[in-house]
Amino acid sequence: MNTIYSALIAPMQRTRVDVFENIFVVFLGLGTLVGIIVVAYMLYNAYKYRDTGETDEDEDLPSVGELPTGGKGGKKLFLSFGISAVIVISLVIWTYTMLLYVEDPDTTEQEKALEGPVEVTGDSFAWYFEYDNGIESTTTLRVPADERVWLQVTSGDVWHAFGIPDQRVKADAIPGEYDETWFEADEADQTQEIKCFELCGEFHTTMTGEVQVMEPDAFEDWMNEQLTMSITVQDGNETPVSEETGYGDVGYEMTLESQEWEFEETYTDDQFNNGTIEVSNVSDIERGGVYNVTITPTDDGQQFEPVEEQFDMTGPVDESFTLELNATESETNESDTNDGGEA
Repeated sequence: MNTIYSALIAPMQRTRVDVFENIFVVFLGLGTLVGIIVVAYMLYNAYKYRDTGETDEDEDLPSVGELPTGGKGGKKLFLSFGISAVIVISLVIWTYTMLLYVEDPDTTEQEKALEGPVEVTGDSFAWYFEYDNGIESTTTLRVPADERVWLQVTSGDVWHAFGIPDQRVKADAIPGEYDETWFEADEADQTQEIKCFELCGEFHTTMTGEVQVMEPDAFEDWMNEQLTMSITVQDGNETPVSEETGYGDVGYEMTLESQEWEFEETYTDDQFNNGTIEVSNVSDIERGGVYNVTITPTDDGQQFEPVEEQFDMTGPVDESFTLELNATESETNESDTNDGGEA
C-alpha cells in the first residue's frame, strides 16, 4: 500500500522509466486489492447462503417461475457500481496526466539536457545518429547519464520504428517526417539495445544498435575527440612542407571557414609542426559540418599555387592537402631540365 500511495502522490518523475513503472505499480496494486475484495466477498456470500438442506417453516421461498421478493432496493449493487466508477475514472484521469508528461515533459525543472536534439535516421537496415553539433555516428548512440536526450526520428527509405526497450522509448521512423521523443538514462557505464519495431524488410531482425550511457565527463571527452582536426600540408611527393623537410624558404597560411556556423580562422606556417597542425574543440572547433580550406603562399617567390578545398567533418578529421608548383616555377624547372639535357 505504501508503494501505491507513493506512486499516486509523488511529483512527476524525470524519466520515462519512472513514469511507466509508477503506472504499472498502481494498476497492479489496485487490481490486486480489488481482486482480493471481490473474491473474499464472493466466498463470504457462498458460505453464508450455502444450501444446508434445512428450511425454516416461516421462510417464504419462491416457487418455480416466480420472481424473488425482498431485498433492499439494490443498494449494494449501486454502491459497488459507484465505487467501481470512481476508481476507474480516477485511474483514467491520473494515467492520462502521466502520459501527457511523457509526451511533453516539464522543462522548467530540467537541470541538465544534451544540447540540441539528436537526429535518428533508419536506412538500409541500420541506424544513423547526427548530434546537434554535426558529429555523426552509426549504430551506436552515446549519451551522458542523468541528462535528458531529445531525439528526432525519421527514415531514409521505408517505414521503421525506433525503440529502446530499457528506456520505454518507441518512435515511428517515416520518410519525410520527424517523430520527436526523449529519454533520460540514470545509470552510467551501461549498454542498452536499440531495435526496430516495424517489419521493414528482409534484414529487419538485424536492424539493431546500442545506446552507450557514459559519465558526463567521459561523454564530453569523447565529443572533444570527435571535434579534432589534423591537417597536413604536403608537396607532390607527399612530403610535409616545412623547414624540417627543406622548405625553409616556402611560406604559406591556411584559412579555415565553416559553412555551418560563424567560424573563420587563419593559421600561419609557423603554427604547423612538421607540416601538420592540430585543431581541436578545446581551442577552436565547436561544431562539425562542412569546412572550406584555403591555403595561400606568403613567400616572395610564390612557388606554389593557392589551394581551395573543403571537407565534411562528422568525426575526427585527418586531411592532407597538396601544394602544386605554379606555372612559372614548373616552366623554370622544365627549362633547367632541358638545358641540362642539351649540355
